[in-house]
Amino acid sequence: QVQLIESGGGLVQAGGSLRLSCAASGRTFSGLAMGWFRQHPEKEREFVAGISWTGRSTTYTDSVKGRFTISRDNPKNTVYLQMNGLKPEDTARYYCAAQTYWGEHVPRIGYTSWGQGTQVTVSS
Repeated sequence: QVQLIESGGGLVQAGGSLRLSCAASGRTFSGLAMGWFRQHPEKEREFVAGISWTGRSTTYTDSVKGRFTISRDNPKNTVYLQMNGLKPEDTARYYCAAQTYWGEHVPRIGYTSWGQGTQVTVSS
């Protein structure tokens, strides 16, 4: 089982930027597809972005395309989410997730390990 710890959340004005980090430990980072999810209060958790274990493939939900970028540094066992052009509707708790997946396809479901989350609040 992999342990995930997120950081980098905070309060930012609309149009601003934040970079979230997720540090993994407990097993090798190889073979782990990584994802970022978010959850608004009283709403279901939604997929935001994902990256294959090689870092060569990424996928995003439509509402963040062109604004958010997911990346990973495998030697550092860390995945990032660069968020630019933030909007009030991006306000949510953001979670890092992992699953063993050796293919280049980036899954949007089936994640088995989760972090505790980091809060992102965007003021208008």
